[in-house]
Amino acid sequence: MKLTLIGGGGFRVPNMASVFQEGSRVRLDELVLYDIDADRLSTMANVLDQLGLSEAIGKITTTTSLEDAVRGTDYVFSAMRVSGACGRVIDEREALDRGLLGQETVGIAGYAYAFRQIPEAMRLAEAVRDLAPDAWIMNFTNPAGIITQAMRRVFPKVVSICDTPIGMVRRAMHLMGLDEADVDFDYVGLNHLGWLRSMAVDGVDHLPKLLGDDELLPQMEEAKEIGSDWIRALGVMPNEYLYYYYKNREVVERLMHGETRGEFLVRQQGAFYEGAAADPESAGELWQRTDSERNATYMAEAREEGEERPLADVDTGGYQRVALELMDGLTNGNPSNFQMILGVGNTDADDVEDRGLLIPELPEDAIVEVPCTVDADGIHPRRPGPVTGTQLGLITMVKACEELVIDAALAGDKTLAWQALAHHPLVDSTDVAKDVLEAYIGANPDIARVFNA
Repeated sequence: MKLTLIGGGGFRVPNMASVFQEGSRVRLDELVLYDIDADRLSTMANVLDQLGLSEAIGKITTTTSLEDAVRGTDYVFSAMRVSGACGRVIDEREALDRGLLGQETVGIAGYAYAFRQIPEAMRLAEAVRDLAPDAWIMNFTNPAGIITQAMRRVFPKVVSICDTPIGMVRRAMHLMGLDEADVDFDYVGLNHLGWLRSMAVDGVDHLPKLLGDDELLPQMEEAKEIGSDWIRALGVMPNEYLYYYYKNREVVERLMHGETRGEFLVRQQGAFYEGAAADPESAGELWQRTDSERNATYMAEAREEGEERPLADVDTGGYQRVALELMDGLTNGNPSNFQMILGVGNTDADDVEDRGLLIPELPEDAIVEVPCTVDADGIHPRRPGPVTGTQLGLITMVKACEELVIDAALAGDKTLAWQALAHHPLVDSTDVAKDVLEAYIGANPDIARVFNA
């Protein structure tokens, strides 16, 4: 089996390679690392060797040719970052300077990221379509739902993966002492915008028990970030990224007066690559220290100063576990009928109920996150329960903006881009939306290129 990593010089490559160890049912003949930065490719190949991760993989290849990387591949894992971490800093700061949320996947900073990602993502989809038509693309490139939806316009076998929703479900099951194989759960939403709405065993829903337990609920990271009282008021468990919607005022204030995540990563990962180049023999050890710090500080703006993310929240397997389980199911079948949460097409349901749409109120081309089973015949989304009320309102509003983002990027249309930013529920002024769009175009040539500016 051949697996291609897009963004193969990126910092998190060892995380992905780590799942192909002894005991894995997925055996690789070749792992291809593709990146436009040859120096970073060399650094990450060195790290893989020093960490002993290359031993379980038949062959590791590095290349700066996209065509060579995808030709004949079986799976593509896409984690590209156009403009690098420096582009993320621009996304965040231009928003924050105007009193708006600056976050990589939520709101206008995420849309700025999407504008420059979409053209390259389309190039990848076209290359796989032409050179590896039987392959699956596992998209982890943010904002994942938007990028996946755009790519599927030219290549249908693209699925969005994210570890956040299934990680939340697994932690909830663990707290309640439930076995994953026994639980039938209902989760629905978009990428980084969804809710766990039930968690049943033999027809008995255990989610209300968790929400009502004064000892267990506060142990959920979502409750620490969003608040136990609000979660109980909702009656469901929200994805932790809904923190940015439910506490937008507080998080913007906090980020305006501190270091953004992008600024942290520029500083931290810049130091890693410089250190690994200066002392190649210590690259593996340096990577491990840097990775531990990165994990501990994830979503630090949602915690008290100095408070680290609990190990239990980091140790749910991450996106690499999701990718491995997906490849395992597609390659070897899934006899246990294990459920995943994946970003799939709204028309991907096996049945034709409600016109075949998983969420009937959304467009046919929408990418939605729902529980799925996976086997050698493909990915089989499970139809969620009806989406109503405030959940439906937020999903439909954000999805409408995402559709505008895609159309704007593909057409190079600034007016559509302005509409996408201005209509987002976390933006309170059309004038500010126009101003920040012009700022993004002026500060980042990769965005200016999209709009011929």
